[in-house]
Amino acid sequence: MAKDQVLTPEQVIDKTREYLNDEHVGLVEKAYEYAREAHSEQYRKSGEPYIIHPIQVAGILADLEMDPATVAAGFLHDVVEDTGISLQQIEKDFNSEVAMLVDGVTKLGKIKYKSQEEQQAENHRKMFVAMARDIRVILIKLADRLHNMRTLKHLPQEKQRRIANETLEIFAPLAHRLGISKIKWELEDTSLRYLNPQQYYRIVNLMKKKRAEREEYLEEVVDDVKDHLSDVKIIADISGRPKHIYSIYRKMALQNKQFNEIYDLLAVRIVVDSIKDCYAVLGIIHTRWKPMPGRFKDYIAMPKPNMYQSLHTTVIGPKGDPLEVQIRTLEMHEIAEYGVAAHWAYKEGKEANEPVSFDKKLSWFREILEFQNESANAEEFMESLKIDLFSDMVFVFTPKGDVLELPSGSVPIDFSYRIHSEIGNKTIGAKVNGKMVTLDYKLKTGDIIEILTSKHSYGPSQDWLKLAQTSQAKNKIRQFFKKQRREENIEKGREMVEKEIKAQDFDVKEILTSENIKRVFEKFNFSIEDDMYAAVGYNGITAAQIANRLTEKERRKREQEDILEETVKELNSQPQKRKKKDAGVHVEGIDNLLIRLSRCCSPVPGDEIVGFITKGRGVSVHRSDCTNVLAEGVEQRLIPVSWESDRYDQKEYNVDIEISGYDRRGLLNEVLQAVNETKTNISAVSGKSDRNKVATINMSISIHNISHLHKVVERIKQISDIYAVRRIMN
Repeated sequence: MAKDQVLTPEQVIDKTREYLNDEHVGLVEKAYEYAREAHSEQYRKSGEPYIIHPIQVAGILADLEMDPATVAAGFLHDVVEDTGISLQQIEKDFNSEVAMLVDGVTKLGKIKYKSQEEQQAENHRKMFVAMARDIRVILIKLADRLHNMRTLKHLPQEKQRRIANETLEIFAPLAHRLGISKIKWELEDTSLRYLNPQQYYRIVNLMKKKRAEREEYLEEVVDDVKDHLSDVKIIADISGRPKHIYSIYRKMALQNKQFNEIYDLLAVRIVVDSIKDCYAVLGIIHTRWKPMPGRFKDYIAMPKPNMYQSLHTTVIGPKGDPLEVQIRTLEMHEIAEYGVAAHWAYKEGKEANEPVSFDKKLSWFREILEFQNESANAEEFMESLKIDLFSDMVFVFTPKGDVLELPSGSVPIDFSYRIHSEIGNKTIGAKVNGKMVTLDYKLKTGDIIEILTSKHSYGPSQDWLKLAQTSQAKNKIRQFFKKQRREENIEKGREMVEKEIKAQDFDVKEILTSENIKRVFEKFNFSIEDDMYAAVGYNGITAAQIANRLTEKERRKREQEDILEETVKELNSQPQKRKKKDAGVHVEGIDNLLIRLSRCCSPVPGDEIVGFITKGRGVSVHRSDCTNVLAEGVEQRLIPVSWESDRYDQKEYNVDIEISGYDRRGLLNEVLQAVNETKTNISAVSGKSDRNKVATINMSISIHNISHLHKVVERIKQISDIYAVRRIMN
């Protein structure tokens, strides 16, 4: 699908008719109607109806010829997260397979996290674990991210950069590991456009300037190759290969090259019928033009980890310019474009299941569940993934000639544990290319590794945890220490935690309650208390981390009491400068304390509220969902407060609301009239309209309580062409 083309639901359904039977097309149609109804009153930031997004996601999946459950899940992927429909309802109305796929791409529920980073890491952990169980989950997520990137221009600049950076760090590398170059290139190019627009548009302009010259040159090369192949009766599809902006940018940045020094700007792709023809064509190309030394790569004999196969060579072309040539079969070309999706593409009368050989090629994927079980938290899990799945790879050989892929920077310990955990545990040394090396030797592509083992080995050393680069090796080493000295580690870990609690000046008995211990070991993903202490004993997690979690409530309480005491003292020492504000809020057990309503969230009677102790300025009252009181590190300053119920109708409170709707004549006047009908004072009003004819009206009003606010909002929503009314924070 062209990136600027917006598909209609009929076009998506028609795409599925090309490869699905009537029953399965019916499932896809049902999913569309279901999603259309669920999202009927929702709009995107662009002002477009929200349903446009699920339609485009399903269209991308239909382009990949995915099975009916996956395309249906493409339509439904935001229903659970953004509407009132539950996952159980999806399963009831469709089936367990569709529900499982929708659940895999649905973000976590309304769980509160300390930071946005922690929330995002947990979302990613959930997605990767679901993906390890069924790889179609990530195909839906990639389609979702691809369309979001195509419409990123409608978001604020800061959000654009954050999403583009996340795409470049996680989703584009994942598309690469799955071999879906069709999606990978677009994700990378679009991310660069928002992260470094100056370089992006500079490269675009440089490519445009010489496009006509390049096209003429490639046409000459293609005609020449066709003539030579027809002489030997080889049928081939020959075309110029487009060069992607991000790959040019990376080569210019990493290799410190100018635009005119990038060799593979000029490239030809030759698709033939068989592997035999691939090598025959290579011979003809090398006979016709002189190959450049060191520029030939045989990915047919040695495929990339993402299943990519092709012959690459660079030759000195007709005019003396470097020319890159790729040679592959049609099947290889499909895998190069669609990667894992080519194996999952639906075929009439067959189940969309992975063949055994395909499953073996994606064995790295199954390790995700192991990372998940061993990781103490979501951030650690994501770091493991970035190292093992997204870093550059090296390809090394066993003495028997088998190829293993490892992250760049790996050492012989990583290699030994990749072969088998017992070999890793018994390792005493290593030979690389026939010569003894130390265990911290950095492996290089092409190295032949021989691991030396001994039955009398005492097992890995604690230092190996620092040497190993892969999560797999580190996890196996930790498991060894767990099994070998479990009882000793439990006792040692318990002593270390108790010592740390005492060092923080807390009573051990008060802190180590069964309820508190259970809360903490579950937070760190341990099954039982002993597992937590054992992990401390073998350095899987520090005693300080456990002790900090165990004492956090008491520390917060202690700090809160100290700050409150300090505040009251300061206020009492300067009574002539302080006057208690009549905010209509009560702090239990404390009188003569300055109380003020915060301007950031403008709480009103009926809102859930919390007090925030400020140094020297009393207590500021916030809504419980205010971002300022949900921020990391402020818990100890929070204090319970309540509204004085008998004062609800005696005071007025300022509230800011934002109204969005279709920009038509008279809309503002109707809104003002509607507010006046509710006998509500307006203190300020402003409005603007964008090029999509979406009007935004910002209004400050004075109300008595939350019921009064709801009355005003409901009256405004009765006006025709109003999309949404929301309360905003400053």
